[in-house]
Amino acid sequence: MVPRLTTALDGPLLEIERRFLDAMPEIECWMRSQWQEHSPPFYGSVDLRNAGFKLAPVDMNLFPGGFNNLDASFRPLCVQAAMSAIDKICPDARRLLLIPENHTRNTFYLQNVAQIAAILRLTGLEVRLGSLLPGLEQATPVELPDGSSLLLEPLVRRGQRLGLADFEPCAILLNNDLSSGIPDVLRGLGEQVILPPLHAGWATRRKSNHFAAYDDVANDFARLVGIDPWRINPYFSVCDGVDFHDRRGEECLAANVAGVLELIRDKYRQYDIDETPYVVVKADAGTYGMGVMTVRDASQIVGLSRRQRNKMSVIKEGMTVSQVIIQEGVHTYEQVGSGEQEGVAEPVVYMIDRFVVGGFYRVHNQRGKDENLNAPGMHFEPLAFETSCCLPDHCQNPDAAPNRFYVYGVVARLAQLAASLELERTRPAEEPPPCA
Repeated sequence: MVPRLTTALDGPLLEIERRFLDAMPEIECWMRSQWQEHSPPFYGSVDLRNAGFKLAPVDMNLFPGGFNNLDASFRPLCVQAAMSAIDKICPDARRLLLIPENHTRNTFYLQNVAQIAAILRLTGLEVRLGSLLPGLEQATPVELPDGSSLLLEPLVRRGQRLGLADFEPCAILLNNDLSSGIPDVLRGLGEQVILPPLHAGWATRRKSNHFAAYDDVANDFARLVGIDPWRINPYFSVCDGVDFHDRRGEECLAANVAGVLELIRDKYRQYDIDETPYVVVKADAGTYGMGVMTVRDASQIVGLSRRQRNKMSVIKEGMTVSQVIIQEGVHTYEQVGSGEQEGVAEPVVYMIDRFVVGGFYRVHNQRGKDENLNAPGMHFEPLAFETSCCLPDHCQNPDAAPNRFYVYGVVARLAQLAASLELERTRPAEEPPPCA
């Protein structure tokens, strides 16, 4: 299924697509040079928004939880990319410990874990699952909807190594974003590689650090292809010391919202864009679409209702929000389905190492083009990408599916590169750098 754009494809985005296609050799050469200098995260997923006049990433997840939404045809790409990543980290690796989230009742998430394990096993690794579930004292099977099962086993710490009772892994792969903090059992593992590194977890990671790194990447790339970096980059600012319950920080929020909205208005005037600017206020740490609010005027920030303040004050694992990012809202003109089933959609691109390995569409038929789609009622279209994001077709028009998806893949890889810079800049002094 290829979604349709509800905006004309003869405007600015078509021009961007054409520039990307014309500059493909330079783009791929530039990408290769960047990966020679920076180590990509083991995996990642990027939420994109296509406004017709702008295509930009709005979120970067370093612990992707939707591998089950990828079409099976992408499995070979996933395996090949995983092999590349593992060869760089530990060429002689034989055993890998996968540590998932504690969502034992979320069968969709568990199917994601099963897919990750299956991909890794196809690289030649023995893969077993170690769980951070409190009170787990023995191996416990968890049934999946397709009749298969996962075996969750209690972790065993031996000095500076972590494993299972009868399993000594070469490396540890986290699919747990550490929202509630870094558990002691994961600290001080000097003899094992942990992927992604511990400081990639939401206990310490901040979205503002990622988008500051993305600023640098987008500016360099825009110079390479000759475009305004704003076309692929959302404005943002940050407020800390926020307490939604006590209404502390409202003035900072209102001022920053007003400032970002004015920057957007200037760009809309420059490009004669007839849309209403908006920003998305969201927790600077966290995922699952929690702690997110759409704002079209700074006055909306002052005097939030109790319900709004409760929604914004707490995120996953009950963590309190004290710092927020005010991000330029990017409209999405993507539509998937028809009739009553038609919904607003946004592409989600998946990567392993430096490679795009697939993607799908997040769809919500109760939300508008300027709203957060990562919300209850969303669903996924796993067959959305009929063609790879890696194979443009110069014989077709720039808006043809393989070419549009190539552009999506390029922007997603820019976000993956920004994540590399982010992790380098925020790495604690005591933590060793990743293997090259």
